[in-house]
Amino acid sequence: MREINQEVYKDKLWQWQEGEYTVTRTSQWSGPGCHQGCGVLFYTKDGKVEKIEGDPNCPVNNGRLCMRCLDMLEAIYHEDRLTYPMKRAGERGENKWERISWDEALDIIDEQAKRIMGEYGGKAIAAFQGTGRNATWPVSSLGNLAFDTPNTGQGTLSGDCCYGPRLMAMNVVMGTAWIADMGQALEARFDDPRYRIPEYVLIWGCNPLVSNSDGFYGHWIIDVMKRGSKLIVVDPRITWIAAKAELVLRLRPGTDGAVALGIVSQMIENKWYDEEFTDEWVYGLEGLREAAAEYTPERVEEISCVPAWKIVKAAEILGHAKPLAVQWGLPLDQQTHGVSASHAIQAIIALTGNVDIPGSNIFFVDGFIQNDIRMSLLERMDPESQKAKLGCDGEYPLRSMGYAPFAMPEKVLQAIEEGDPYPIKMVWIQSSNPLSNCAADSKRWLKALNSLDFVVVADLYMTPTAVACADLVLPVAMSPERDSMRAWWTPFRAITKVVEPLGEAKCDETIMLEVGRKVAPEKFPWANTEEMRAAFMENLSSVDYEGSFEDLKHDVWYYFPFEYEKYKTGKLRSDGKPGFNTPTGKIELMSTIFQAVGLDAAPYYKEPNESPVSTPELAEKYPFVLTTGQRSYEFFHSEHRNLPTMREYHPWPLCEMNPEDAASLGLEEGDWVYLENETGKIKQKLHIHPGMLKGVVNAEHGWWFPEREAAAPSFFGTFDSQAGCLLRMGDVGPTGWGSSYKCRLCNVSKVED
Repeated sequence: MREINQEVYKDKLWQWQEGEYTVTRTSQWSGPGCHQGCGVLFYTKDGKVEKIEGDPNCPVNNGRLCMRCLDMLEAIYHEDRLTYPMKRAGERGENKWERISWDEALDIIDEQAKRIMGEYGGKAIAAFQGTGRNATWPVSSLGNLAFDTPNTGQGTLSGDCCYGPRLMAMNVVMGTAWIADMGQALEARFDDPRYRIPEYVLIWGCNPLVSNSDGFYGHWIIDVMKRGSKLIVVDPRITWIAAKAELVLRLRPGTDGAVALGIVSQMIENKWYDEEFTDEWVYGLEGLREAAAEYTPERVEEISCVPAWKIVKAAEILGHAKPLAVQWGLPLDQQTHGVSASHAIQAIIALTGNVDIPGSNIFFVDGFIQNDIRMSLLERMDPESQKAKLGCDGEYPLRSMGYAPFAMPEKVLQAIEEGDPYPIKMVWIQSSNPLSNCAADSKRWLKALNSLDFVVVADLYMTPTAVACADLVLPVAMSPERDSMRAWWTPFRAITKVVEPLGEAKCDETIMLEVGRKVAPEKFPWANTEEMRAAFMENLSSVDYEGSFEDLKHDVWYYFPFEYEKYKTGKLRSDGKPGFNTPTGKIELMSTIFQAVGLDAAPYYKEPNESPVSTPELAEKYPFVLTTGQRSYEFFHSEHRNLPTMREYHPWPLCEMNPEDAASLGLEEGDWVYLENETGKIKQKLHIHPGMLKGVVNAEHGWWFPEREAAAPSFFGTFDSQAGCLLRMGDVGPTGWGSSYKCRLCNVSKVED
């Protein structure tokens, strides 16, 4: 590795010259990317990015970068990169396109949107966005303002089962969002005298080194392990991080609630909890005691496959750990009763008193930049329009009470297919490839999207979704081709344009503004993106940053002042009183909000709607529990499949089985196998994993094959291997959040041909 110029880093310059290269310190965030905003150094020459390195001066990642980020040049300059607007020239699915100008593209959007708005109202348009990165707020804001529709969001993701269920549970139980404290709130991190290393980190349904989930950089776990933290891991599969743990609880997918309640029961029964904290700051202990009492270690073992002694041992360790940090993942969201499972895990945190103290689970009340911008723009929308949001009709009361910023995907699909309660006629899809990634019932969504009058797709490459459904395809700029800003809690980071966009690609904000000025100019008064960004910088309610975007570019990142134990000083409540932002002012083990809308006040466990226990006859036909969605180092969801280097490392879709299960079927490592259930059938390549729980099959999601035929019926082969073909829409929990992506049933058989 090259020698670092210490004088440059001492001065914290944001840009400098090194020989023939201009070096720019900034953040890499989205397009393509992940949830994290790592500090990077872009080396540019003659208007091109020549290389990228991790910024060793950035407290977020300390110079470390994943292989996807290091392969950024291949993504930027790939020959298949979309660089011009394209209009469909043949039938949908024929992959015949005509290059057009942006002016013509805007005219087409304006004509189609206004026709549909005139005939059906703005609510007949839906805007789908990709996973929660810097590029999400422009999509929902475009829908809200330009099209006057409340129907924005993740579109095809059943039960909004990506972080939404956990956010719901956190807001109801503790009053705001929290995350494991790895020192990330403090610019000095481990050198800050306030910080303490967690005694234990409980990793629940998460492979942090690969996933780098919302506001969390996975290698922080390694940082605290090096400093003495021990691990407890809950997962049906022995991951690399689980192999380093003191205790691993391998559970049957979908039984997280039972395991959590079993731990809670033992903590209460043996008084392995912080009585002082619980007496003062927790509501509903007796109700929780009653709800958890039936989950004895023996019963939990019968339900979950986790040995009874491990339940007891975990309860004892967690009950005495100070500080304890919990980092959890999508498996809590991707089960039908995931909100309740998350409620039960929060009970563990509350009972131990590991709440907003150094090295525990900390609250953030600032840094919600995308929400600041979205809400400021939403003020320009007719309030009456929001009342028509799909899924907020009272069937799921919490969605009608303001907890749901987005339309419910199940209801969007119903509106497209049945016109109930009103029709959807146009869909805008930006930075999302739902047919290859998040959509359950993928082929059903193909049919639904192709029934629409008009579909726009804005993306980096021509995806299966674009080929199959789009009437208009728009090219999107990548991260080094755009100026923007982002904070997922902390720090506040600049995204600095270091090269001009390739061809005529435009950044997400510019697309939003230009479409908005065309369709609804009165709601988009800014002359250009720079003017609009300056207006946003002046009205960020969750940020105390005093400066312009140019100042932020030069600062690169900005850490907000952070305070621990905010519940003691009134920093969590709008009334300024001590306590938590809940109706009782306490952490609600018995939720008064759930109770008020007729839901279970206490956390509970219920079998998945489809399982060896709840549907034994179906399990005879489909004997394996199917879990999907694990992350890989090479890909982010359906991104990067077209990059040769990433495919060299990971050429084929993999499914994993326990060696005994594979032997019972006469299968060997590398065999191609069919995975099949009542919803669909796909094929993947078998990897025999000795750490996989017996009876469980783990299938990869997000697969498509850019080397294969793009036109129908192939669509880059996405339906041959995409795990979404095996998943089902409509299997949502009683809150309206959660789905069964992690716990369906399937059969496995060898591909003989």
